[in-house]
Amino acid sequence: MLIAVDPTTGVELRRVEPADEAGREEILAAAAAAAPPWRGASFDRRGALLRGVAARLRAERERLALLMCEEMGKPIREGRGEVDKAAWCAEHYAEHGEHYLATERLTSDASSSYVQYLPLGPVLGILPWNAPLWLAFRFCAPALMAGNPCVMKHDPHVPGCAAAIGAIFDQEIAEHGAPAGVFINLPLATEDVEEVIRDPRIRAVSFTGSDRGGAAVAAVAGSVIKPVVLELGGSDPGIVLADADLDEAARVLALSRIINAGQSCIAAKRLLVEEPVYEPFVERLEAQLSAFRVGDPRSEQTDVGPIARGDLRRALAAQVEETVTAGARCLLGGEVPEGGGFFYPVTLLAEVPTDSAAFREETFGPVAAVTRVGDAEEAIELANDTPYGLGAGLWTQAARGEAMARQIETGQVAVNGIVKTDPRLPSGGVKRSGYGRELGPHGIREFVNAQQVWVGPART
Repeated sequence: MLIAVDPTTGVELRRVEPADEAGREEILAAAAAAAPPWRGASFDRRGALLRGVAARLRAERERLALLMCEEMGKPIREGRGEVDKAAWCAEHYAEHGEHYLATERLTSDASSSYVQYLPLGPVLGILPWNAPLWLAFRFCAPALMAGNPCVMKHDPHVPGCAAAIGAIFDQEIAEHGAPAGVFINLPLATEDVEEVIRDPRIRAVSFTGSDRGGAAVAAVAGSVIKPVVLELGGSDPGIVLADADLDEAARVLALSRIINAGQSCIAAKRLLVEEPVYEPFVERLEAQLSAFRVGDPRSEQTDVGPIARGDLRRALAAQVEETVTAGARCLLGGEVPEGGGFFYPVTLLAEVPTDSAAFREETFGPVAAVTRVGDAEEAIELANDTPYGLGAGLWTQAARGEAMARQIETGQVAVNGIVKTDPRLPSGGVKRSGYGRELGPHGIREFVNAQQVWVGPART
């Protein structure tokens, strides 16, 4: 059973029956049937569908933002922004997909030789709860524009969001005369995921979630030789050096820690601050964090909503408690509030030991963990001292930051700015944060056949 619980109150909202064996067969058959006509569709036709979906997303912005409030606690203002970002992603690939997949002419001994990018077939997207709209379109917009049907298996805690995305596609598919199975919402129980990955009609898999879940998906897909893109967890460092703009660094890093109540893989979680500016930076950070308002995500005044589930809040509280026990100073928050729902206060931990939970593990909540470092070299060493490698932020002079980026073991580095995803730029991780890339020109080429064509006669 797929169950949505309102994290503001802890009250169950809805239950959705997962697809049974017959339902799964119907959906996979429809996706397979859609593959040949969608493969043959022009880029203009594919783009028209995505533009139609984008327009409908914007038209239904308020309803979709409220669904995210209800099912995973995203503040309404953030929800509206997420809907707009999902629409932008669809429009971006509608406009640029053909250019990204343009045939490349290569010189060889052939009369003509080139690489062309062809669809693979139905792609399964296994998605998490923390950005229900954005992550769905990060997966499907490039895959659809490349000519692949998409089967969306969303997180079981956001069935309403998943159904809404599926309904929008159903409407636009009908209006544009696209194949009926080109995008399908598959409400799937976790125990049935492996069977779907193994189904020969699924040609590739995109997974966003935990490193443990990613390892399981990769093992199954690897056993049947299917390509996979994994975007997994992160314990991202934010390095603040003595020559940084401290006011701007504190403002941006505080925002990074509270967006989506801190439930973001690419948010800066471990703040490594150089000794000469440690105290003034912590003072600025505390002032920024203290100003955020925790409350009902439906309210326009709320900056930070609840944690999405009770078990996630318990895990976060345990990490904070263990870190304080290990020697960190709690300057703000740090205690589970009384009352209903799964709220957790904005929390600031200073003098965080490098062997503590908040440093060694991914913290999924509004918790900033600050560690003092002696110099840039120590900051780089500690930044890389993690099994994860998703994103990193560097706060220093721009030229120095660009040079340091080459020493950081992450898939994404922001110098003097927030680490974020952008349809124009590739995003992904290394180490236990995954492999493959999403977005930009690199992302659309993950699920295509880069076919080399040699045309004779050979040149002498």
